[in-house]
Amino acid sequence: MNVTITPSSVRGTARAPPSKSYTHRAILAAGYADGATVRDALWSADTRATARAVELFGGAVERQSDGTLEIEGFDGRPEVPADVINCDNSGTTMRLVAGTAALADGMSVLTGDESLRSRPQGPLLEAIQDLGGWAESTRGNGQAPLVITGPITGDEVSIPGDVSSQYITSLLMAGAVTDEGIEIDLETELKSAPYVDITTELLADYGVDAEQTDQGFTVAGGQSYAPADGEYAVPGDFSSISYLLAAGAIASEEGIHVEGAQPSAQGDTAIVDIVDRMGANVDWDRENGTIDVSKDALSGIEVSVEDTPDLLPTIATLGAVAEGDTHITNAEHVRYKETDRVSAMAEELGKMGVETTEEQDSLTIHGSESTPSGATVEGRADHRIIMSLALAGLVADGETTVQGTEHVDVSFPGFFGLLEELGADVTEA
Repeated sequence: MNVTITPSSVRGTARAPPSKSYTHRAILAAGYADGATVRDALWSADTRATARAVELFGGAVERQSDGTLEIEGFDGRPEVPADVINCDNSGTTMRLVAGTAALADGMSVLTGDESLRSRPQGPLLEAIQDLGGWAESTRGNGQAPLVITGPITGDEVSIPGDVSSQYITSLLMAGAVTDEGIEIDLETELKSAPYVDITTELLADYGVDAEQTDQGFTVAGGQSYAPADGEYAVPGDFSSISYLLAAGAIASEEGIHVEGAQPSAQGDTAIVDIVDRMGANVDWDRENGTIDVSKDALSGIEVSVEDTPDLLPTIATLGAVAEGDTHITNAEHVRYKETDRVSAMAEELGKMGVETTEEQDSLTIHGSESTPSGATVEGRADHRIIMSLALAGLVADGETTVQGTEHVDVSFPGFFGLLEELGADVTEA
């Protein structure tokens, strides 16, 4: 599907979708439990992949008419899957359930689409082997398809922290139900640290204790997953909120009122400070979980995405509209997402007349040298690239057509419908 956006002013009230990061973890944690009710869950292509994995490990996931998930768990003892676990495009699913597969007393096979089969999994496979399991890439390149055989019983393991924080999350979630627990020593500095904070916060809500140590993280074995009153509620997603705030910052004189923005451990809450530093009018009512944002003259800033890799495409679009340079640093790990997001934003914004400088670990957008113009751009089968380019279309001179927009279903189903409700001129083809 393709979407064409014509320059538009937006305004009104929008509610953030639930957090994809929390939903993945909440579904899998309910699988590790006897079961649980997960409220306000994001039901998207990615989170459905995690739900299917829980079912293949012996659980059951039933979605109610109000969107609530009633999950029957496998109580820390996953069955050997009766079929291949297809994670589709969800790297979070593959990495988190790799730890679950390492607990099963038999062989599990994990695969995904072409993009997912190009993403690095090697350090996690090595960690599972060091813990007594057997884990291999079928092609011997550290990428899916993966074959994992357990069970692991727990122990001490070392793993790099600068490839993916999801490796640590996977081991912590699985380690809680091993006999011995798992102690994780980080070989390198941890990137995307707030995502591990999300994990430890959610584990605590499920009654599981995991702690940060001087060397890394540790989780005791023999624990049980059991949320208070058998329920867990998913907070709003600040990665998705970033698009709403950016839309308001570049294309809303009257302002956008964002609901569902309660504080949490999400690193992407940094987007509020970023749009504020760039000069937009923004006010976050933390107590009520609302943010009001409207446009003003934006100026380029320097911002690190070491802990917030999902924000790079949004920041790049903001930089295309701002005066001066927007310098996005500590970005090398952003190249290993659904696509190489550093190159993708440089190349696609370039088609729209935006000047950029790309380096291995950074992306600079030269706003003063750029006049965004309508163009046909490729979404790269990446939901975050698609939504960020669509925002650029709100202020570009002429029509912007974004190709392959169906992939927004990964994290923000209904994104283009919401843009239209806010007043954007959006045409689907």
